[in-house]
Amino acid sequence: MTDQADRNVAASPSADGNGEPIAANDTLAARPPSNAPPVRNLPPVRVPPPVDARPHNGNGPNGNAPSGDNRPTKPAGADDETDEDELIESALSHNFLVFTAAPSWLTSIVVHAIALLILALVTYKINLPNAANMLTVMKSGNEKEVESFIEDQLETLQFEDIPPTDVLPEINADTIADIPMISSADDLTAPPLSVQLSEIGLNSAPMNDLLSDSGVIGGKGLEGRGAAARARLVRTGGGTPESEAAVTDALKWFVKHQNGDGSWSLDHRTGPCQGRCGDPGSKAPSLNGATALSLLPFLGSGHTHMDGEYSKTVEYGLAFLIRNMEVHGDRGSLVDEGNYYSHGLATIVLCEAYAMTHDQKLARPAQMAINEIVWAQDPVGGGWRYRARQPGDTSVVGWQLMALKSGHMAYLNVPPSTVKMASRFLDSVQEDYGARYGYTSPARNRPSTTSVGLLCRMYLGWKQDHPGLQNGIEYLAKSGPSENDMYYNYYATQVLRHNGGPVWDEWNQKMREFLVKTQEKDSHRKGSWVFVGGSGAHANGAGGRLYCTALSAMILEVYYRYMPIYQQQAAEEEFPLD
Repeated sequence: MTDQADRNVAASPSADGNGEPIAANDTLAARPPSNAPPVRNLPPVRVPPPVDARPHNGNGPNGNAPSGDNRPTKPAGADDETDEDELIESALSHNFLVFTAAPSWLTSIVVHAIALLILALVTYKINLPNAANMLTVMKSGNEKEVESFIEDQLETLQFEDIPPTDVLPEINADTIADIPMISSADDLTAPPLSVQLSEIGLNSAPMNDLLSDSGVIGGKGLEGRGAAARARLVRTGGGTPESEAAVTDALKWFVKHQNGDGSWSLDHRTGPCQGRCGDPGSKAPSLNGATALSLLPFLGSGHTHMDGEYSKTVEYGLAFLIRNMEVHGDRGSLVDEGNYYSHGLATIVLCEAYAMTHDQKLARPAQMAINEIVWAQDPVGGGWRYRARQPGDTSVVGWQLMALKSGHMAYLNVPPSTVKMASRFLDSVQEDYGARYGYTSPARNRPSTTSVGLLCRMYLGWKQDHPGLQNGIEYLAKSGPSENDMYYNYYATQVLRHNGGPVWDEWNQKMREFLVKTQEKDSHRKGSWVFVGGSGAHANGAGGRLYCTALSAMILEVYYRYMPIYQQQAAEEEFPLD
């Protein structure tokens, strides 16, 4: 074989220009250029000797391998004098035979499978808000320093005191105690009931559907507060352009009377008004209650801290309430001037604002306010009054039940046991099988407390054809609207609106025209109302001009503030009783 190799070399031409011979199996593409750096010497490759490709008979003659020899066979027809370089190339390419011999579709599958595997290993970081971590609860007395606002914002709202924070304050969630649920309030020695935030509510509570325009007048909860639905409900429900203009003027009056820290006061002798309106409330300042009363008309007409012409006004008011909340474990108290009237009103505000916007910063304060109502309930009679766990009265019970109803519509936790106990209280003060209601005991001739009791019964699930409910509505219709008791007018208007029919049409016309006529039309008092008289703790003199204005505006918003409970398309939103 050596002689044959020498002959091959001698016969091959020189192609590199340097007189160096090129091997017979060498190619121009495989050789480095003459100016390339020298290639490092590699160890020789061990190449198996060529063998005959004919079948082995195990005897070894004629060049056949003996039996048991596993050496690779030489391809058929190969010359015994095969060049060593060709054998090297054949051995190195032998491992890729399966790829060259495989069909094209199999190769495509392998390539795509590898590509998909690589893509599956690639991850992207998506910044999604963590609902559970967005809300914190602030310890009482550890309030954040209030930030300053731009001058033009302050001039618009006529702030003169401390400017409120530009964003809703946060509450430190670490202060929330993990107290187990209690199944019943019958045990007077049991610790207070604790209710935590519902994760379903945080993740599923609707954001826009409570303000949506569904194309029909019917709906539930707060759906009538959207602009399109509101316009239709005004036309079909009994409102007029004049009544809507009166609501707009009332909102402007509230804007002019908001204090610099975001609050309102029953006393107008200080702050932006400087006594120009007169008729301050005798229960002044009652900042929590006055702020809640002032915010309710804004929310009722669809203005929130995230949307609407008065979004900053609403935001400042909400910020004040949250900053002013007294935190006790998992409870948040907004009790004002020593009673729960203000707390019930403020809870309605927080729950409605959360239900309308689904702003996670409001979820925990709203739930904590609900928890306070649950804790403060009389464990025996099921009512609420001025102090926590006192035997209840119908007036305070009305505000607390409306707050619980607002929390239920906002997908917050409302314990069924609390609702059942509230029904027990109403049973204790009812007369004529639920047609009339007294204050702390049964009574027949108290229109104000009767209107409260009947509205609570509607929310608690009484059907429209309930005899007690219909007899009570007949009693209110015969009594008619009052010219000075706005507390009674507020509750009775809602009862008759939910019921509908001729009695509502008659009531609405009288009530609407009376309020449009009696609203202040000029000077600094424009857009407000004030009346002399009223009943009990809700006498107009106690709340003054702000109290009368808030209730009057909400009466004129009744067409869209809450969807009618008994309307055909309205879904029943009863409290959970199981």
